[in-house]
Amino acid sequence: QLQLVESGGGLVQPGGSLRLSCAASGFTLDYYAIGWLRQAPGKEREGVSCISSRGGSTKYADSVKGRFIISRDNAKNTVYLQLNSLKPEDTAVYYCAVYYYCSGPRLPNYWGQGTQVTVSS
Repeated sequence: QLQLVESGGGLVQPGGSLRLSCAASGFTLDYYAIGWLRQAPGKEREGVSCISSRGGSTKYADSVKGRFIISRDNAKNTVYLQLNSLKPEDTAVYYCAVYYYCSGPRLPNYWGQGTQVTVSS
């Protein structure tokens, strides 16, 4: 079974930090670019960040650039998203997704349950 497991979300005050993890089960992440998306209540899902298969290339949405950092540890079959300087507008369910390339379409067979990030004082 091909599965992604997101974790690390929680409730944090504005300006705080969290580190999200995306672990793969049933397949190896090495060959794929991995992205993070988020969906806030009443809003469409949006891309946040993406990292190439070897980690040499990263992309960020303008709204998180300079605050979020994506990384990966292929030996642990895990991708991370470090969230810094969090704002209330970062509140959303965060999902990771699998791509052949960051500029390509999401592969539909890989999806996780997401992890909730809530930024509030």
